Amino acid sequence: MTGSKPVQLLLVEDDENDIQITRRALARSDQPHTLSVAHDGEAALAALRAGPLPDLVFLDISLPKIDGFEVLRQIKADPDLAHLPVLMLTTSKRPEDVRRAYATGANAFVVKPMRFPAFAELMARTLHWWLSDSRLPTHRA
Repeated sequence: MTGSKPVQLLLVEDDENDIQITRRALARSDQPHTLSVAHDGEAALAALRAGPLPDLVFLDISLPKIDGFEVLRQIKADPDLAHLPVLMLTTSKRPEDVRRAYATGANAFVVKPMRFPAFAELMARTLHWWLSDSRLPTHRA
């Protein structure tokens, strides 16, 4: 995705430390972006339904109020949201979580590395791939 508009990202994450680490990692990327944060699943769904829509959603599994799997299910069941690319961004490596995420419609399952330099590199590669090598659906004017 090239052009003058920065990519709009939504991070759905309840852990403030993980939010700050993600902000720092994304700041190291050369991709222009704007990051919005929803601290729980209920807030994420409300933000998505209120608009404007993000270009990419980074979704944690373990969230208060509504967990990430249910948020994903509701996104993919809503005709106005189903086109959104949703990347599960989690510390879980459990095969059953990976299977469930893809079965529910996740576009990717990304495991957060424990060390910041590896996480920053992962986020830069992820953004580059989604924004340069792939094509995102358009939904903005």
